[in-house]
Amino acid sequence: MSAPTVLFDAPGPRAKRNTAIGTVVALVALAGLVVLALVQLAANDQLDPEKWGPLFNPANRYFVATWSALWVGLSLTLVAAALTLVLSMVIGTALAVARISSAPWYRWLVVSVIELLRGLPVVITIFFAARVLPELGVTLPPLWYLVIGLTAYNCVIIAEIIRSGVQALPRGQSEAAYAVGLTRFQVLRLILLPQAFRIMLPALISQLVVIVKDTSLGFVIFNFSEFVRTARIVIQFFGGNEGINLALQMFVAVALVFILINYGLGKLAEFVQRRMARGGRTAAAPVTVNVDGGGAGAI
Repeated sequence: MSAPTVLFDAPGPRAKRNTAIGTVVALVALAGLVVLALVQLAANDQLDPEKWGPLFNPANRYFVATWSALWVGLSLTLVAAALTLVLSMVIGTALAVARISSAPWYRWLVVSVIELLRGLPVVITIFFAARVLPELGVTLPPLWYLVIGLTAYNCVIIAEIIRSGVQALPRGQSEAAYAVGLTRFQVLRLILLPQAFRIMLPALISQLVVIVKDTSLGFVIFNFSEFVRTARIVIQFFGGNEGINLALQMFVAVALVFILINYGLGKLAEFVQRRMARGGRTAAAPVTVNVDGGGAGAI
């Protein structure tokens, strides 16, 4: 055994053989399911090149028009994600600072807001923004209702990520800063927050993946054609004008676009983590982190 095993015993010959057999059986079963699915799709004419052409064949007469329409929806999705990230970073940083440094007698208010919003499903915050705000006289473009709903949820997640980054820092840093006469705000602004942003950057990028996926919940907003709703409009066009049902093909294309975007963001988070590790900094893993209680970096 080349390395010591701490949590489990190294598998012996029999265990390795059983693992290999199980792997082969699983692969054969998976291949059988794929073949069965393809047979069923072919039987229902879902593999007809005419149905895939508008999305994957540049020579098709509808290819340019289809992707031009989808790009309009995708651009709204990306704009909504970018605005949500910026607003969530600003509000999340403010909430993190308030939770870390506020006096105990009103810190409970900040904690209550964070826990309330964190416990709500994202679709509820979007629905609330789109349906309740107009009733209160707040009339905005549909894009902003989606941004507000997404920001309400993601700002508290980012607040917890930043707070975790601050608490991961050695307590001696803030103590030394106080010793040289810095105020609490100066300690946060000059010493703790810059380091927290650096070490939590992979997790923040990873949260952007969640934001991009959550933009698909914009379907609850009337008259807002984000990427998924635009795809549904294109499906209705082909069904009504050409008599072709492209639902399967369209949502395969939409899924591939989301996968490519989120895969790229995930790889960016891993790249940032590796660069920071080579630079001698400790980077957080590219996942959302929620930590309760005090920490070494608390001030």
